Amino acid sequence: MPNDDRTHWAAVLALWLAGLGAAAQYGKVAVVYDMLPAYYPGAGATLGWAVSLVGVVGLVLGVVAGVVVARVGLKRAMAVGLLGGAVLSALQAFMPPLWLLLPLRVVEGAFHLALVVAAPTLISQLSAQRHRGFTLTLWGTFFGVAFALVAAFGVPLAQAQGIGALFFAHGIWLALCALLLAPLLPGDNRSDGALPSLGEVTRQAARLYRSPWIGAAAWGWLFYTFSFVSLLTLIPPYIPGALRTATLAAMPLVSIASSMVIGVALLRVMPAVRVVELGFIAAVLGVLALLALPGNPVVCLVTAAALGLVQGASFAAVPELNDAPTDRALANGGMAQMGNLGNTIGVPILAAGIAVAGYPGLLVPLAVALCLGGLTHFALGLLRRPRAGASGPAA
Repeated sequence: MPNDDRTHWAAVLALWLAGLGAAAQYGKVAVVYDMLPAYYPGAGATLGWAVSLVGVVGLVLGVVAGVVVARVGLKRAMAVGLLGGAVLSALQAFMPPLWLLLPLRVVEGAFHLALVVAAPTLISQLSAQRHRGFTLTLWGTFFGVAFALVAAFGVPLAQAQGIGALFFAHGIWLALCALLLAPLLPGDNRSDGALPSLGEVTRQAARLYRSPWIGAAAWGWLFYTFSFVSLLTLIPPYIPGALRTATLAAMPLVSIASSMVIGVALLRVMPAVRVVELGFIAAVLGVLALLALPGNPVVCLVTAAALGLVQGASFAAVPELNDAPTDRALANGGMAQMGNLGNTIGVPILAAGIAVAGYPGLLVPLAVALCLGGLTHFALGLLRRPRAGASGPAA
């Protein structure tokens, strides 16, 4: 176990770079989605699965991944996730037929899951307590930064050399991250390695979602992902046309900046859960303001900034509430599962709301979801209070 008095910055940065590669397992397909019909003519709506199948694995197996990663060892899980992902990207670079590409994306989803569970657990382990707010907030930016980078550099590469070149470049990135991390990460315990039984996985899943410590970040993450992805997807038609593109491009960047600047500053003076609650409250106010000022670009950016507080502090809450690395891995598995659930159900539910009630049908359910996120954290905090210190610091 690394010395808790210092932060292993090289390893933390390398893990963040690996996280960019994990997020690009989504991004490399999502940003070139409009180019896929040229490779798979006649596929139609089936092509949507090329993006979403990676997340379906996390939705089904998130808790399983938390248990397995903790059991087999964090360094081992990172190596398997990175090298396995590199091999899958290399195979996809040949642009196989769709009947083969889709199963490859399912397998890739398993490797993606290993990375997003093991990496934040390792970052919390390799960070001094005084730096965890910053390092885990940095980790929380990996998705937004990766999508921005793939859009900026990957799309031109795909346009010039074909989508296969982008997939191959992604595989090289993952392989290089595996080589970079190998000497930087602490070795796994010798007792690690035995895979858990189905009964143990079931017991751990029940323990995760019943625990106000281990499950807290996951429950909040459900409402965050439900809201943020839906807002980005469904608000554009209501933003004035002249400012629409700039506003949509700025919203994820403002969210990241808020997380890294305001969020990190707040984490120095209050517990992570309080920052999450504050973010939910501010986001509710932003959504209500959007009801009064439909599609206002400034209010959109303010709301994105509020959600940025939830983003970074949610990851910081995991080690704050859980001392044991096995509990942290389980908590991160729960975040992966609930995050994929929120991403999956948010847009269809709110799109149905728009179909029924128009613009208010988007924002009223969105405000309710954000309220539920804050109230859930508050309620779990009350459950932790009578037994504060039994499993981790109260918040």
